[in-house]
Amino acid sequence: MCEESGQHVPWTVVDNIGALVTNDPELGQGPLGVIRDAAVVLGDGFVQWVGPRARIPEGSAAIRHDLGGRAALPGFVDSHAHLVFAGDRTDEFAARMTGAPYEAGGIRTTIAATRNASDATLDRNTARLVAESLRSGTTTIESKSGYGQSVADELRSLEILERHTTEATLLAAHVTPPEYAGRTDDYVHMVIDEMIPACAPHASWIDVFCERGAFDLDQSRAVLRAGTAAGLVPRVHGNQLGYGPGVQLAVELHAASVDHVTHTTASDVDALAASNTVATLLPGADFSTRGKYPDARALLDAGVTVALAADCNPGTSYTTSIPFCITLAVREMAMSPDEAVWAATAGGAMALRRNDIGRITVGARADLIALDAPSHIHLAYRPGVPLVREIWKEGRLR
Repeated sequence: MCEESGQHVPWTVVDNIGALVTNDPELGQGPLGVIRDAAVVLGDGFVQWVGPRARIPEGSAAIRHDLGGRAALPGFVDSHAHLVFAGDRTDEFAARMTGAPYEAGGIRTTIAATRNASDATLDRNTARLVAESLRSGTTTIESKSGYGQSVADELRSLEILERHTTEATLLAAHVTPPEYAGRTDDYVHMVIDEMIPACAPHASWIDVFCERGAFDLDQSRAVLRAGTAAGLVPRVHGNQLGYGPGVQLAVELHAASVDHVTHTTASDVDALAASNTVATLLPGADFSTRGKYPDARALLDAGVTVALAADCNPGTSYTTSIPFCITLAVREMAMSPDEAVWAATAGGAMALRRNDIGRITVGARADLIALDAPSHIHLAYRPGVPLVREIWKEGRLR
């Protein structure tokens, strides 16, 4: 039993699960470790027992929750989002839908709106998006700053994120802000000398947009090295708009993940396969920009660890729905339903270097979602249908 906010929380048996995805092949069938006719005991915020329901330990819980044969799986782990912003970019989206290309400079529109917004406005919008993501089954979400691009605005973005997630990223180098136009090197020096020291205590990760129109290889490396020296773990936005050095830089600096990975060479794929850097694919962005989708098949066949994330942001992927991204991964990127579900759960956990989420095993955090369907395959099989029926986060039914 446990106490939370002064209230006694009894243990719960989630019973009569038709098909349970554990992500542990030693517990069940296939790479997802699927257990048929299963049960899970949740207590003290963690998984206390998992297995066939015929073997539930006697007296293991005070509450029994019957899923009626529905499927269950770990809560989704969304390892890439941009939640602290104001305004929207509907005009930009409409223009793209009529043929205008996507360019990184559109981010500056959101920077202006975010700088002009109050703390309360930014906090409300962040809370709204976190709640929206939870409703679609996301129980862990990472989010970046990056729409302030001044010391004060990046700091307040991270302070807002601290209220809503433990996975906050300083995206100090998103684009060069307007006041530094034509002086990108000067902006990089400011990021290194002022922004990182002020903001590092409020973040776990350091990120950079290593891309044409944003930051080149040397600038990106300098920012990530400064972040690492301040105790932050690197992540990279790379190879989204074209072939470039982002993947190789991520591997060189032992980044936790390189995200987008849309344009890759054979040497990029080989480098990722030989590293512990996760390739985080963001099909929502490719859908919204009408861009090329990553070659997930080549990455997976080479042995690269792949994650799926929603990339919620106002410009290129205004969605918090991991089920939508699973559908895109299966339909557009040749991933199997099993591969896509693993990437959206265990893969996301690996991109955050976490082993306590993204799986249903004893000792893991008690984050579990139930589907209004008999199998996890329905997440791709029934596109657009809100199948997430029940959500447990840290052992509590939300």
